[in-house]
Amino acid sequence: MGGGSHRKGLAALLLVTVAWGTTFPAMKQLSGDLGVLEIILLRFALSSLVLLPLLRGLTWSELRWGAAIGSTLFCAFYLQVAGLALTSSNRNAFVTGLNVLIVPMLAFGLGQRMRWPVLVGAALAVLGLGAMFYEQAPWSRGDTLTLVSAFVYAVYILMFEFSARAKPAPRPARLAVMQSLCMLLLSAMGFAWLESASWSDLWLRAQQHRASLLYLGLLVGALMVWLQAWGQHRVRAVEAAIVYGLEPVFAALAALWWIDEVLQGRALLGGALIVLGVVISQMKSVSEAGDASVDKVKNQ
Repeated sequence: MGGGSHRKGLAALLLVTVAWGTTFPAMKQLSGDLGVLEIILLRFALSSLVLLPLLRGLTWSELRWGAAIGSTLFCAFYLQVAGLALTSSNRNAFVTGLNVLIVPMLAFGLGQRMRWPVLVGAALAVLGLGAMFYEQAPWSRGDTLTLVSAFVYAVYILMFEFSARAKPAPRPARLAVMQSLCMLLLSAMGFAWLESASWSDLWLRAQQHRASLLYLGLLVGALMVWLQAWGQHRVRAVEAAIVYGLEPVFAALAALWWIDEVLQGRALLGGALIVLGVVISQMKSVSEAGDASVDKVKNQ
């Protein structure tokens, strides 16, 4: 794929990462009144409502890829929100960001060749995450749940690259709506079977957080899910993971503004290392300048 399309994909993923960073303090507030399944259910009910018209013309291949990617996202999201309820917004974001390292490791294990700038960028990003994560509080159960979610997120990111190489490649818009519908269906099933609260009680409690839910469901849940699918079909999974490594930086800024979680000097240094890692990861050596970043996606 041409350099222009690749740059547009990176820009799209950067915008997605900014939006994702704002979700951590928002969901931290919601977790005080709503359970994990309830947050997922309400958020993706709204996004599915908006994205549903894009489902028209869905193919069998898109259904399979969408269901697989959506189910993986549900597992990652559930673990992340469950961890968020037991740790701080910043720590949750930083541990999730470890997929910056996990994605290259998995990709290398699957036989992909890693460019040196990507490896250096991933290493710097991980160092930055470590610096940002440094706190006096000990490792908690919430941190462990979040770490497991980071592994699942890494698999989720790689699945997008595999779907882009499928013949025929699924359309990003339909992957987005299938993801949202999977999240909605699985969370609704879990709520009906596992939660003691009634649907009417859930509706009443949701009214207290209308603004946050509308933001998470419509802007982050609908628009960003589509934009992420579009961007990841133009960018390699390893590069996408490093861009996502900026998420803790934006999460820290959002947490400071939203819920007054303050970062110390060491954390600021960590943020600078992550930004440097993202910049270095996009460098190309002369011998690799002609390499394509991802197979061409047709009919987009």
